[in-house]
Amino acid sequence: MSDKSEGALLGAIHHVALIVSDYDRSRAFYHELLGLPIIAETLRAERQSWKLDLALPGGGQLELFSFPAPPPRPSSPEACGLRHLAFRVGALEPVIEHLEQHGVAVEPVRVDALTGRRFTFFADPDGLPLELYETPAC
Repeated sequence: MSDKSEGALLGAIHHVALIVSDYDRSRAFYHELLGLPIIAETLRAERQSWKLDLALPGGGQLELFSFPAPPPRPSSPEACGLRHLAFRVGALEPVIEHLEQHGVAVEPVRVDALTGRRFTFFADPDGLPLELYETPAC
């Protein structure tokens, strides 16, 4: 490999994997509330674990895993590791309204100082920060 910029080695993100504390609650949140279609759902009995593959628009996937008594992950203050997952939306208001109608707290809308785009945060059932990032052309 040369030092010349011949393109990235990596393509788009294939999947993001989350370990959840309550499989049924997280399945309902991501599939029913957020509307992500199920690709596959597998019981891995030898590991006492479920694996749920959900489709993301654009071809990526979100994988949910359950394990008996997973340890909590620190998220605040800014812990090292995954900071948040961001989902592109065409308009914030309809998504915010949908979430709030289902009892999900959404932070006030902010504007990205670097891009001028609007965004907001909410949390999944385990407190993982999720971002809605407005890109009107999506």
